[in-house]
Amino acid sequence: MIVGVPREIKADEYRVALLPVGAEELTLAGHTVLVEAGAGQGSGIADAQYATAGATIVSGADEIWAHAELVIKVKEPQPSEWPGLRRGQTLFTYFHFAADEALTRAVLDSGITAIAYETLRDTKGSLPLLTPMSEVAGRMSIQEGAKYLERPQEGRGILLAGVPGVAPAEVAILGGGIVGSNAAKVAAGLGANVRILDVNVDRLRYLDDIMPPNVTTLYSDRHTILETIERADLVIGAILITGARAPRLVRREDLARMKHGSVIVDVAIDQGGCVETSRPTTHRQPTYVVDGVVHYCVTNMPGAVGRTSTYALCNVTLPYVLQFARLGWRPVATAHPGIAEGINIHQGRVTNQAVAATFGLDFSPWNAVGQ
Repeated sequence: MIVGVPREIKADEYRVALLPVGAEELTLAGHTVLVEAGAGQGSGIADAQYATAGATIVSGADEIWAHAELVIKVKEPQPSEWPGLRRGQTLFTYFHFAADEALTRAVLDSGITAIAYETLRDTKGSLPLLTPMSEVAGRMSIQEGAKYLERPQEGRGILLAGVPGVAPAEVAILGGGIVGSNAAKVAAGLGANVRILDVNVDRLRYLDDIMPPNVTTLYSDRHTILETIERADLVIGAILITGARAPRLVRREDLARMKHGSVIVDVAIDQGGCVETSRPTTHRQPTYVVDGVVHYCVTNMPGAVGRTSTYALCNVTLPYVLQFARLGWRPVATAHPGIAEGINIHQGRVTNQAVAATFGLDFSPWNAVGQ
């Protein structure tokens, strides 16, 4: 099989979808690997390392889109890449379709098979390809939030940890999953007072057991959310409903209850955001202010720490890439229902129920769509 790795072109995206060791394993198994020149540069990986591993370095992405049967990426194809998508091709990447109807319709029109990292499940029912980036984003959310609480960044002028005689910051985390728990660990480690809100009581019990004393767990309802954001200096949006748009837990009118100069880091922005006033931003222009509240809504937070994120991501994606290359995605999905959940679109049909429901599109089981 011909496997292609284009360079990521999303603004300030420094990750790459394959390490040299992955290229070596694929070529040793008899596959051809095409890597666009400069694809690994943002992660500190030179073209020569891929070439030594057996990959063919190509000068532009056009050759990859034209010839590769399996294309692996990190971020969703950008509008300039849409014309290169072709029927019969498989694209394996993060898509986050529920946040982008234009992308969804472009992929439908292309006829490709879109296998999304963020909805693929393992035998335990967890999301193995989303987890490492959620860990990175959760930890980064506190790092970025602490920075934008500084007064030159339009924040309140609060030191997250406080100092003797001065209270630390109040941090509210909406969602106790992978993002939320990692955010809580970092915030608590810095000395902040942390509240985690979630609707899963079993998860709250678990977090209560493992978190330090400066972390409080609360059941998430409308009244608790309002009371919590009122006292918060930093709010982390960490909600995930697999494949679907994130629910809007904080409304525009709620911002009037928040402290002037407080910060919202909406990690859920990839799935549309859990704050009504959230809109996608970039690392170059990461924030904006609404009603005195600083919003940080970068859609590819882990891209800023490209080397760490690339290694964390490729550690978990490579086994799936090897299976798809060896057997084709269809036999693998047939044998593993969790992997089949990663198939979001196939030959012009939506094959993920959450994506179909988000846009009012027809849903078709992937194995009911033509070969």
